[in-house]
Amino acid sequence: MSDLARQVTEDTLLGGKLRLRQPKSGHRAGHDAMLLAAATPARAGDRVVDFGAGVGAAGLAVATRVGGIKLVLAEIDATLAEMARANATGNAITAEALVLDVTASAERFASLGLGADSVDVVLMNPPFNDASRHRASPDKAREVAHVAAAETLQAWIHASRRILKSGGNLVMIWRADGIADVLAALGRGFGSMMILPVHADAASPAIRVLVRATKGGRAPTRLLTALALNDEAGSPTSDAAKILAGESLPPLAIP
Repeated sequence: MSDLARQVTEDTLLGGKLRLRQPKSGHRAGHDAMLLAAATPARAGDRVVDFGAGVGAAGLAVATRVGGIKLVLAEIDATLAEMARANATGNAITAEALVLDVTASAERFASLGLGADSVDVVLMNPPFNDASRHRASPDKAREVAHVAAAETLQAWIHASRRILKSGGNLVMIWRADGIADVLAALGRGFGSMMILPVHADAASPAIRVLVRATKGGRAPTRLLTALALNDEAGSPTSDAAKILAGESLPPLAIP
């Protein structure tokens, strides 16, 4: 076995419908990516951009569910972007994988075909751990994927707002105790928000929020019934198991 093969695993997601090769260490695709994908509204023909795509898990999961989307996987790490490209090919999904820093200039985005008002849907799982409260990982790639600078959230939302068409949707996952920051960052240019709290179990505080927001939307914000991942015995709840297997969708995913 080669050194490269020892450093990579091949995993299945969506109940076996999606196969991914990904690094054995560092940031690995899991529940967050599949929840994000399940919450993403998309129709055939939509141009869908996955910010911080990593090896492509969330974006490719959306494409597995919705055929005919025009998928762009944007990732700052060139090695992960190449893995995302290979994962798309391995799953017979047409996708463009770009090496792109989400905080780059509008000119850089435009040079890669992501000009203003050109995208129907953006999904993103930004780095969201507070650097002041989170011990940095010795694995640099893992640190980049998980730890946010003070301006990270606003920069990613600003880039989304710029490339989305009027009426386009942004879907994101974030830590639950940072929901005030999310709402503040979305306050300029977005509306019609839907918020789904995600709990490890029904007795514990929410650990994540899934948020959908519409560029130029004017409908009132909706707080949805929370999703518990596990029951009292620590087993996956029926609702969570169906969503993670791609057999059910949360309300945010309804276009």
